[in-house]
Amino acid sequence: MILAIEGLEFAYPSRPIIRDITFSISKGDLLAVLGINGAGKSTLLKCINRILKPQMGTVHIQGDDASKLSRRELAKRIGYVAQYHQNGRITVFDAVLLGRRPYIQWDVSSRDLKIVHSVLQTLKLDDYALRYVDELSGGEQQKVMIARALAQKPQLLLLDEPTSSLDLKNQLDVARLIKKIVQKEQLAAIVAMHDLNLAMRFANRFMLLKEGTIFAAGGLEVMNQENIENVYSVPVRIEQFGDVPVVIPA
Repeated sequence: MILAIEGLEFAYPSRPIIRDITFSISKGDLLAVLGINGAGKSTLLKCINRILKPQMGTVHIQGDDASKLSRRELAKRIGYVAQYHQNGRITVFDAVLLGRRPYIQWDVSSRDLKIVHSVLQTLKLDDYALRYVDELSGGEQQKVMIARALAQKPQLLLLDEPTSSLDLKNQLDVARLIKKIVQKEQLAAIVAMHDLNLAMRFANRFMLLKEGTIFAAGGLEVMNQENIENVYSVPVRIEQFGDVPVVIPA
């Protein structure tokens, strides 16, 4: 078990955001967290990563209580790719090297450099190593942010809408990349996203959030017409194209 969450709740003074969130994921799981804007997807990821402090509930990462881990130790276990990120005047190599910060004591080691080179090769970014991040396309920048998270050598990846601002080709490229990494490295990943069809194509587990709670969770069977219509308040049909189910607004 990579991650186990029980009874997680978070609220701002004005309103509750998530409540009674309980689930777990294991190695090789790619969990798509779905729901309308404001359902609590991003807040859930931030509570797992301790960017936000939940008022109730527990988060266990590899059996350890996340609230009792140091920030450095947590960063060794969880790689986080935010929905929005600012890219200053920094090279791709240096941006990915930042992922090694939890491990660096006095100076960058040969192991740190080796890991960065390996990650760049895995994501086919080695030819971009000396280019500046702010000169890259949106899809290339997103891959750099994923590379930085992978350089942390985490057991859990958290990705907040990693394909939302990308064109169709780059959406597919990034989704394929995430799935490949999860399977090859035997990590677990939680991806907050809006695109139901992209989720159904690449994820193996699904969580539908409604008004801050889990409306349905499980395998592909939960992505049915009734659940989707209840969560999104839109009539839909689900058609099968080859091996891939597709949601079509009715």
